[in-house]
Amino acid sequence: MDSVPALDEPLKKVLGPATAKVMAEHLGLHTVGDLLHHYPRRYEERGQLTHLADLPMDEHVTVVAQVADARLHTFASSRAPRGKGQRLEVTITDGSGRLQLVFFGAGVHKPHKELLPGTRAMFAGKVSVFNRRLQLAHPAYELLRGDAEETVETWAGALIPIYPATAKLESWKIGKALQTVLPSAQEAADPLPGPLREGRGLVTLPEALLKIHRPHTKADIEEARARLKWDEAFVLQVALARRRHADAQLPAVPRRPRPDGILAAFDGRLPFTLTEGQRKVSEEIFADLATDHPMHRLLQGEVGSGKTMVALRAMLAVVDAGGQAAMLAPTEVLAQQHHRSVTEMMGDLAQGGMLGGADDATKVVLLTGSMGAAARRQALLDLATGEAGIVIGTHALIEDKVQFHDLGLVVVDEQHRFGVEQRDALRGKGKQPPHLLVMTATPIPRTVAMTVFGDLETSVLDQLPAGRSPIASHVVPAADKPHFLARAWERVREEVEKGHQAYVVCPRIGDEEDGAKAKKKSPEDEAEKRPPLAVLDTAEQLARGPLAGLRVDVLHGRMPPDDKDAVMRRFAAGKVDVLVATTVIEVGVNVPNATAMVIMDADRFGVSQLHQLRGRVGRGSAPGLCLLVTEMPEASPARQRLNAVASTLDGFELSRIDLEQRREGDVLGQAQSGTRSSLRMLAVIDDEEVIAEAREEAARIVASDPDLERLPALRTALDALLDEEREQYLEKG
Repeated sequence: MDSVPALDEPLKKVLGPATAKVMAEHLGLHTVGDLLHHYPRRYEERGQLTHLADLPMDEHVTVVAQVADARLHTFASSRAPRGKGQRLEVTITDGSGRLQLVFFGAGVHKPHKELLPGTRAMFAGKVSVFNRRLQLAHPAYELLRGDAEETVETWAGALIPIYPATAKLESWKIGKALQTVLPSAQEAADPLPGPLREGRGLVTLPEALLKIHRPHTKADIEEARARLKWDEAFVLQVALARRRHADAQLPAVPRRPRPDGILAAFDGRLPFTLTEGQRKVSEEIFADLATDHPMHRLLQGEVGSGKTMVALRAMLAVVDAGGQAAMLAPTEVLAQQHHRSVTEMMGDLAQGGMLGGADDATKVVLLTGSMGAAARRQALLDLATGEAGIVIGTHALIEDKVQFHDLGLVVVDEQHRFGVEQRDALRGKGKQPPHLLVMTATPIPRTVAMTVFGDLETSVLDQLPAGRSPIASHVVPAADKPHFLARAWERVREEVEKGHQAYVVCPRIGDEEDGAKAKKKSPEDEAEKRPPLAVLDTAEQLARGPLAGLRVDVLHGRMPPDDKDAVMRRFAAGKVDVLVATTVIEVGVNVPNATAMVIMDADRFGVSQLHQLRGRVGRGSAPGLCLLVTEMPEASPARQRLNAVASTLDGFELSRIDLEQRREGDVLGQAQSGTRSSLRMLAVIDDEEVIAEAREEAARIVASDPDLERLPALRTALDALLDEEREQYLEKG
């Protein structure tokens, strides 16, 4: 057994420095244990062919297929002017589709000899588009001769594991490296408590690792997957359960509204009745605020479901109880918008200390980075003295200079826009931990809420207030049917003629000096060789062309804050017909008279983002229209994504589609912590049952043994899952 490397042994010692360097840099694998947990993405059967019909664009793929034909062409080029340039075109097939491989120059000789019609091989390369057809240029390949002893031995029978790979390291090389470290799987400590594992009929961890990398049958793969999914779900849920347990031990000041205070006065003046959902969610929040440990609640609500109203009532309840409430918004545009709508909703209740203010009034202040010195000084003073019961601001609220008299509640709007450090810094400003309400208009499927926000209780607002209008959405295929685009601009004109307004959204501003940004091309850029459309260019072209005579203005993130605010005010006042903007309008912008939106290069936006953007229209009594303009071909995944957005207004359904497409890469806040996702086997959407059961088991175990003293192997697994960054991410969630 001496020769078996330990799980924490660096790969450099086992595989050599060159391979280890590529694994570390491109796959984030550093130790023998890391490599053992690098699971196959799928398996090919030696007797079967893979699906070429649905290859993803711009991804590194491995396919098993058969050569249909191979042709060598000669051509003239700058390097070979006398027609001596050589290009080998090989067509491979798998029964479902065909794919072209190309080799150039000196690289044609070996494949020309080896890739004869009828030959079967594994091919790995990056899928690109040439002449609107998918191809692999210079793919690496490994012939599958079937009779060669070494190949059969290496690939262990009929099932060939296909690993997530990179251009520098093909799947079969990863497979060979795994062959070397596989004996170490016997050393893996089992994090699942014995009774739990036996009760659920799961195989041991060493057995699962052997079966996932070297399965003999499909049943082996299923057994291994079932076990490894449980590990991931359970260890993660234990981490979250410990977090909830620790939070429940923290002290907080209970905040109960007075029966005759500012909340009662506010409710008494509401010109409409709250929806059933708003009432129910408010009751959940008030119950949390009345306890002596901090509320941690996630409020999800469809775009326009009235989350701001629920948040404002929670803030007023805290003001009633003598505390202060802070609302954190991701952009200045949104902070100003919230401040405007809150002061409008409150009327003289927001004029505390001022002439004409109501008896129960408080002050509502705005704090952003671009405020003038005098206004800023006054706002800081009002917060420190407690004069201001409510503050609305951007990350400027987090700065050291900002002191609160008695911070009782923090409301975070559009949670996904904030780093956890920012939320944590604001929470640290209370004398005792303040209550926390996190709001998002990006609907999160229940399983993701249990996984990502597992330390937050969840409330959902799924009813739209009365008076909201339906939004019709259509895909406009500009390349296939240019006349559809012309019609789109006619529709915008028609809406303006009816007295309404419109948005045109573009992915880019258009005055970028930053060359680095321009160089990073998305798959679609590579395919179409065109930079994304820009606000400044588009606005100019529209004002001169199809929208000539209309009042067109622009809005983007690099404008000075006062200019942005001025544009939004002009648009809200109806002095601008068409606003050409970047995604700064994505959240919170509320102009009920805007009924149409045209999203240019819609394929460059994510599903959730498109849904958010679309939520800006149809906010009044007139129906909304959203046109998704794209040049991507009909069969492309990008078009399928847009068709999905056009086909439903259900944000939860779209978030499922979005998640399936993004492969849950950032489920654990990877976008915020910069680490690889820890979920390799667990599919958050499909494995709802496993996650729910793991959550129950985890809660039970943590309740009886919060420090996991009786489960040392589980503690070790927890340490491995939660490297420091991720531990902080969970702590600050």
